[in-house]
Amino acid sequence: MSDQNRLGVFKTYKLYVGGKFPRSESGRVYEVTDSKGQWLANAPKSSRKDARDAVVAARKAFGGWSGATAYNRGQVLYRVAEMLEGRKEQFVREVAASEGLSKSKAAAVVDAAIDRWVWYAGWTDKIGQIAGGANPVAGPFFNLSTPEPTGVVAVLAPRKSSLLGLVSVIAPVIATGNTAVVIASADAPLPALSLGEVLATSDVPGGVVNILTGVTAEIAAPLAAHQDVNAIDLTGADAELAKELEIAAADNLKRVRRPQPVDADGSSDSEDWLASPGTDRLTAFLETKTVWHPTGALGAAGSSY
Repeated sequence: MSDQNRLGVFKTYKLYVGGKFPRSESGRVYEVTDSKGQWLANAPKSSRKDARDAVVAARKAFGGWSGATAYNRGQVLYRVAEMLEGRKEQFVREVAASEGLSKSKAAAVVDAAIDRWVWYAGWTDKIGQIAGGANPVAGPFFNLSTPEPTGVVAVLAPRKSSLLGLVSVIAPVIATGNTAVVIASADAPLPALSLGEVLATSDVPGGVVNILTGVTAEIAAPLAAHQDVNAIDLTGADAELAKELEIAAADNLKRVRRPQPVDADGSSDSEDWLASPGTDRLTAFLETKTVWHPTGALGAAGSSY
């Protein structure tokens, strides 16, 4: 059969929640277009119920993921990079269409996103050495501070950087043992939904990352007010929405990472995602646990252990 006689098989994009690919419970979708306004696909339009389901999945996965060794988490993140490398051509097409980039520039962005996974994979078993340590105290005690994951983190992904920015906000959250509920860019959600397919075929346990698409404000509001969400990253929110969400987040003392200063066009997506990420996002959603332990009696000859 010749290609011109074949019926085109369009890709069906779905949410990624709890390691599965459900449609929105509301049954709604919305049209996604490229930078020139041409139709690309229909994306699921998440509801408040989808957001709550994602939190349940993230909470269920938290115990196992936070309890895994940091070295093992690093191996898992590196495996994501491997899987993304194998699907590079698909992501180059989606990023180019979503962000209006040339093929060569889109390829550079995808390469940077893969490298970003590797970067954070290397930090999983090292962040404790710079965010914790032994504290000098006056007394016969060991005093040790160690970082621990905050819990379930809601993440508003960047609106302009559909893949590199997305990876840059997800990877540090899960590298440190948290689980994530991610609201993808409403205008360019396809790379995020495809990333869900990569995560599903890697070693990331179901529920560690949950990806929602739709109207950002509609999904973010219930997450900011949710009593089982421990922190929220407002990177993809404009100034007005960020203020509303921060007020809602205060109800259960969520950790809040505020967006960068607003651009002239009203967007808060002003970060340079190609720059070295540093450790700021790794430490943003960590809590410090300090333990005191007696060393034994202090005698004339010094301490005994």
